[in-house]
Amino acid sequence: MQNLFKQIKGDKAIWAIVTLLAIFSFMPVYSAASNLANSGNTNTFSFFIKHFMHLFLGFAIMFGIHKVPYKYFRGLSMVMIPIVFVLLLVTMLQGTTIDGANASRWIQIPIVNMSFQTSTLAAVVLMVYVARYLSKIKDKDVSFKESLLPLWGPVFLILILILPANFSTTAIIFTMIMMLAFIGGYPIKYLLIIIGTGLLALTMFVLVAKAFPDAMPNRVDTWISRIENFANGEDTEADYQIEKAKIAIATGITPLGPGKSIQKNFLPQSSSDFIFAIIIEEYGLYGGVFLLVLYMWLLFRIVIVSHKSDTIFGKLLVLGVGLPIVFQALINMAVAVELFPVTGQTLPLISSGGTSIWMTCLAIGIILSVSAKREELKEQEDAEDDPLAILSEAI
Repeated sequence: MQNLFKQIKGDKAIWAIVTLLAIFSFMPVYSAASNLANSGNTNTFSFFIKHFMHLFLGFAIMFGIHKVPYKYFRGLSMVMIPIVFVLLLVTMLQGTTIDGANASRWIQIPIVNMSFQTSTLAAVVLMVYVARYLSKIKDKDVSFKESLLPLWGPVFLILILILPANFSTTAIIFTMIMMLAFIGGYPIKYLLIIIGTGLLALTMFVLVAKAFPDAMPNRVDTWISRIENFANGEDTEADYQIEKAKIAIATGITPLGPGKSIQKNFLPQSSSDFIFAIIIEEYGLYGGVFLLVLYMWLLFRIVIVSHKSDTIFGKLLVLGVGLPIVFQALINMAVAVELFPVTGQTLPLISSGGTSIWMTCLAIGIILSVSAKREELKEQEDAEDDPLAILSEAI
């Protein structure tokens, strides 16, 4: 065990936060999964074991990735862009539909017979790719025309493939890329052009999808209804989950205790999208504030690691893969308390679901890789300043 701890490098606070989130997730997932077990006539403990295996593999990914020097991610992002493009294309061409809407988000992994959501991998790869390009042009006078194809070409191609089945993920990725580009010093006037182009492309997609619904199955009607219901405050069947989540949160004023949630029996996504509501119902405001503090602490450590990185690429890389984790967590919480329309985004490291956990751990592993490199350089500097080391070298 001591040898294992010696192998762990990088920011210790981030390791602690991730571990706390993972440990805390077991009770809510086990509790919320009981309605899934009842509906599927299976054992609740099997969901607990499944969640444990997802986290175990996630931590293995995080450990392995944090051992890779982060400079290699520059080249890997170039290699992964076409791979991600092919995976998304295969996912979309599956033609999976629910009520006539495109629902092609997952592909089956052969042999192990597990599903994988390709858009989550695409999000991490895109952020690394954008960080690579921004670090490359930093302090250089690059025209919009020069950056259009190498930077925005892959971004829009990948987002176009994600959009028909998953608007919320597309919007979050686009927003995070805009934020990273702004932080990376990309000219604001160019960013405004890209934002305008993105909004125009979205408008055209919606119009075409509404005009020819049979030609291209999509979820446009679902997006529009969710936004309209949220804006108008209408009580419709589509708001069923929000209403149950609000009941769970209201009950949390006097917490029911671990495993005693009532609304988990009525919330279809109680162990994933709406697990925050179940946590409030069982653990009260203490549980909610505890989670919020952990995510804010994670955000603080991400900024610290970025600030201490010795390269522009390292700084942008940490922010690129780290900020979406916290942003997604805040969106999930906001949906549960009806501050945001329903998006289908999970609570990172808390909700059940393999792909979300694995990609979050992949992103954190990249952050820890940057942090580990900084620690290595600091150790070298300390060794060079050590008078005993200097004397021993002289002898």
